[in-house]
Amino acid sequence: MSRAISNMNVLAAQFEVADFDGPYLASFGRPELRGSWFIWGGSGSGKTTFTLMLCKYLSKFKRVAYDSLEQGLSLSLQKAWERVGMAEAGNNIVLLNKEELPELRTRLAKRKSPDIIVIDSIQYLDKFYKDQYKKLKNDFPDKLFIFIGQEKTGNGEPAGTMGVHIRYDADIKIHVEGFKAFFTTRYEDSDKGEGGADFIIWQEGADAYWLNQIKK
Repeated sequence: MSRAISNMNVLAAQFEVADFDGPYLASFGRPELRGSWFIWGGSGSGKTTFTLMLCKYLSKFKRVAYDSLEQGLSLSLQKAWERVGMAEAGNNIVLLNKEELPELRTRLAKRKSPDIIVIDSIQYLDKFYKDQYKKLKNDFPDKLFIFIGQEKTGNGEPAGTMGVHIRYDADIKIHVEGFKAFFTTRYEDSDKGEGGADFIIWQEGADAYWLNQIKK
């Protein structure tokens, strides 16, 4: 049995948080860079662009690995990589080319392994169930896992049992639709205006999409 933590020690505990700024602060708050986040959305919603924008931003704080299970190293991914100006991230980001869970775990067990791991997407990750998800987080408690998921057609919900499970567990939940990202974050401080704000991925595209939604 683990030792119980006193009320005083709970209140006195200190945590390392990322000093986000600008629209990232307004949307994410000041998060810990560990645990799990979840991003989901439909095809063509701006999900990949947003994810890569986030990778680039996070590379200012920690080393990032983007595990592209869906596209891998491809022309389409290269174009998206260029579109967000990923060259500015330098050596603080690496692409993992369709790396499955056993290989990924081996990589993360090494010294100086990436601090933030983006898995795109859970629908392409073989034999990934609740037990594997829990073990991955428990075995690497100081790392941040950002899981990307597809959207169930027509209702805005994550596709698949694992998508639903990770959404409920994640510290930050981000639904992407019409080039906007909608946030639910456990790091929100509404009094300071930190966390919870919508994030505009592409202004022109978002304006056109949501104007069309109003007209329907």
